[in-house]
Amino acid sequence: MFNSFAARARIAVTAVATIAAAGAAQSADVNVYTYRETKLIQPLFDAFSKDTGIKVNVISASSGLEQRIKTEGANSPADVLLTVDISRLEDAVQNGITAPLDSKAIDQAVPAAYRDTDGIWWGLTRRARVVYASKERVKQDEITYEELADPKWRGKICIRSGQHVYNVALIASMIAAHGEADTEQWLKGVKANLARKPAGDDRMQVKGVYSGECDLAIGNTYYMGAMLKNEKEPVQKEWANSVNMLFPDTNGRGTHVNISGAVLAKNAPHKDEAVKLMEFLASDEGQEMYADVNNEYPVKEGVPWSPLLGNRMLTELAHAFCSGSLSFLSMAPM
Repeated sequence: MFNSFAARARIAVTAVATIAAAGAAQSADVNVYTYRETKLIQPLFDAFSKDTGIKVNVISASSGLEQRIKTEGANSPADVLLTVDISRLEDAVQNGITAPLDSKAIDQAVPAAYRDTDGIWWGLTRRARVVYASKERVKQDEITYEELADPKWRGKICIRSGQHVYNVALIASMIAAHGEADTEQWLKGVKANLARKPAGDDRMQVKGVYSGECDLAIGNTYYMGAMLKNEKEPVQKEWANSVNMLFPDTNGRGTHVNISGAVLAKNAPHKDEAVKLMEFLASDEGQEMYADVNNEYPVKEGVPWSPLLGNRMLTELAHAFCSGSLSFLSMAPM
């Protein structure tokens, strides 16, 4: 009788374990560490969860995620790291927290120029770093990055901190084009032309143009869309409508374009789910949502820009792309 009871107990335990495993599969999670503001990407995660049944857990921060994952080591819950620029993708690689990923779906979706040759990272969106110029006070319709150091702009430029990754990438592109010595002189010229001490994000620089504090502001393209769609602070629409976007160097080496991107975490506990999420973000649906929600340029060819991008920016961008001068520059961080 004891043997019979033990056998039945073993069967019951096996059944419970099987049911538990099935339940776990149905409620699979993927853990994302991200530099993107959660509100900007939550619609994509919601769509992914609706399509797959996989729950996306998010930890968002403005800095230090690579170090956090490294410190957590083999016990890190991170599956995917989403970054806002190329330098942080490189930081992730240098910190040894990434794992190579072999995905035909991602390779087919993301052009070679926007992904690592060893399959370590993938770009997901593109963003150009442009000059926002006062419609009222700036009459020219083209500019170069080099011109930002011209004394004619003395006291007329607003820009966020030079240590921010967006500006670090721009500086890196200048070094690649002109070398360190000339770039150092350029930086001194730009500094001399500042209207005020750098502060705030790119949006605040456009506000500076609107208020008359400066005539030019340096910022990423998607901030234009963010301001034009801001219903909570409609005054930002006025900021946006007070400026023209000038794409620097469209007749030369091209406007500097950075990427947001993703890596698979080295010790990802939910690798299969992580791969599915990354493939979704690179898919037509994910890329269209990126364009519509975040006003960024898809990396996947053939995916349309958002109507807002098309209506507001088409003329300037069409000129840049048709001339072949709007290009991606993948630079190592400084």
